[in-house]
Amino acid sequence: MYKAKAYAAASAVSPLAPLSIERREPTATDVRIEILFCGVCHSDLHLVRDEWHEAMPAVYPLVPGHEIIGRVSAVGPAVKRYKRGDLVGVGCQVDSDGTCPECRAGHEQLCANVVLTYNAPDKHTGGVTYGGYSESIVVEERFVVRVPESLDPAGAAPLLCAGITTYAPLRRQKVGRGTKVGIVGLGGLGHMGVKLAHAMGAHVHVLTTSPAKREDARRLGADAVIVTRNAEEMRQHAGSFDFILDTVSAAHDINAYLNLLRNDGNLTLVGAPEQPFLIPAFSLLTGQRTLSGSINGGLPETQEMLDFCGEHNITADVEVIPIQRVNEAYERLLKADVKYRFVIDMASLKG
Repeated sequence: MYKAKAYAAASAVSPLAPLSIERREPTATDVRIEILFCGVCHSDLHLVRDEWHEAMPAVYPLVPGHEIIGRVSAVGPAVKRYKRGDLVGVGCQVDSDGTCPECRAGHEQLCANVVLTYNAPDKHTGGVTYGGYSESIVVEERFVVRVPESLDPAGAAPLLCAGITTYAPLRRQKVGRGTKVGIVGLGGLGHMGVKLAHAMGAHVHVLTTSPAKREDARRLGADAVIVTRNAEEMRQHAGSFDFILDTVSAAHDINAYLNLLRNDGNLTLVGAPEQPFLIPAFSLLTGQRTLSGSINGGLPETQEMLDFCGEHNITADVEVIPIQRVNEAYERLLKADVKYRFVIDMASLKG
């Protein structure tokens, strides 16, 4: 074991503060990574404040962070894919059983025994996993992905969650040229959905309640913007979308978006509102529409996404902050006061 500097929450009502944590020394198949940047995901805030207690109770001290970019600083003797100095990433998972049908298919995120990057049982220490708000991390080689050197590492950090969370359903629904795609919401997830769908060649519409977002949506790659509070704009597009990606986590009327789908169209949820949806059956029955959900992605798909982003020079729009401002960032995140993701410069932890 060795000591690493980190920022952690001591309780659901405590601010994040410095803490020295224990990391394992690399085993035969482990990669040690010196963390350069770590993105701030909204789920970090939910878990720190124990807002998902029923489904995922927080264990304190809690070190968040699952959008990790860093340089390899050491490898175990059996590691084959990485060497010192490589630019790599770690996303939402750091282990799984590796033997179940989902793992064998490259869908580790769906494994019944998946181990999350933080706040999950850690078989190596007997405690819980600690995330990327830290100066370093040790991860099994299988859960490390290669980051294209051409990408800005700060902007690449959110690709490990926001990027793969939006890329996976776009690929699953075969989005490409000739596809009319709607992206509901223009936040951390939504802005990545716009960039990726545009790069795939789709005709992209942003669906937003705010007319003020028209200009930014077009800058990000949207072909058009529909203000959802405008009944006439919504009526003009009824029954015309091949695919809609709903990234909104606040309560909203999903039926309004289902009615925009063409026959056999699909709406996929990646946002997670606290309140359940009320969905009239005929919104799905009429036109044979489908409603589905998606949660990040497996390792092969994550690597594919990073390679795609490298080819198309896609990164998140980020505001880089020192770790000492992370509590302020959490408060601003609650107000959606960021375009579009906070990313922590982990060099600030060494100061």
